[in-house]
Amino acid sequence: MQPPSVLDVRPEVATALSEGRPVVALSSAPMAHSLPWPINLEAAREAEAAVRHEGAVPATLAVWQGKPTIGLGPQELEGLAKGMSASRASRRDLATAVVQGRTVATTLSANLVLANRAGIRLLVTGGVGSLARGGEQTLDVPDELITLSRIPVAVVCAGAKGILAQTRTAEILESYSVPAVGYATDSFPALYVRETSHPISARVNSPEEAARVLAAHWALDGAGVLLAQPAPPDLALDTDRYGQQLLEVEREAASVRSKDLTPFLMSRLAYFTRGKTLEAYKAILVANAGLAARIAKELASPTRAPV
Repeated sequence: MQPPSVLDVRPEVATALSEGRPVVALSSAPMAHSLPWPINLEAAREAEAAVRHEGAVPATLAVWQGKPTIGLGPQELEGLAKGMSASRASRRDLATAVVQGRTVATTLSANLVLANRAGIRLLVTGGVGSLARGGEQTLDVPDELITLSRIPVAVVCAGAKGILAQTRTAEILESYSVPAVGYATDSFPALYVRETSHPISARVNSPEEAARVLAAHWALDGAGVLLAQPAPPDLALDTDRYGQQLLEVEREAASVRSKDLTPFLMSRLAYFTRGKTLEAYKAILVANAGLAARIAKELASPTRAPV
């Protein structure tokens, strides 16, 4: 049996890649399962616009009617935002979604695979999953951290999701040789919190410096890189108050399955913060998209000095 064609790379993205122009991959899971309507569609559109504003081509990733798709169109974005994806596909679920002809949003681990196969080096999301508190006893390491250690793609995010253990997350990344690079920060941000007590492994202060670090890492046979940009200062949450809210959410999340944890987290935090986390998450996605585009331009620049 001949395998089906794997990727549906849309024409604009395919042309940009063939011409060596900068392309930025965007995750569909935050839009489909983390943010409610209509702020989810606003976030998706504004993130793509931020990429274009910086001179790069956006490519939102998903499985659309059984095709791993690189660069969703406007109607498809709206369809996902309105609930066409009843579930999320991780790397584990991609083959089943393809064979069954399903339409699903893709999580970070799946997006890493799709971006890499398409030849895209920069991927945008909100926050990365991390080892849950107590996970050192259960060995519950998120698949996205393992996948990041194997695939040469840089993930631009706002750090690890705050409900989860920051110190242990940093240890896992170090164990898997994944650099955690702070963009204009020396600490590991916690999604909505700009600064924590957990140091970052390295710091860069400009897109040009970030691009040089990424190029050197990949030239030395490195795999994934986590590039953490703190949340915009005007929308970041107070650390102490946020910590109290997290404690309550953690108690509620004790019986939530790991695959449902992110949507549950987003929903409950939005309730406790009276919607502030929704606006912050949207702003985080847009800011990360702009930064990723600036770095992608530097990587694609013919005048960038070789490593």
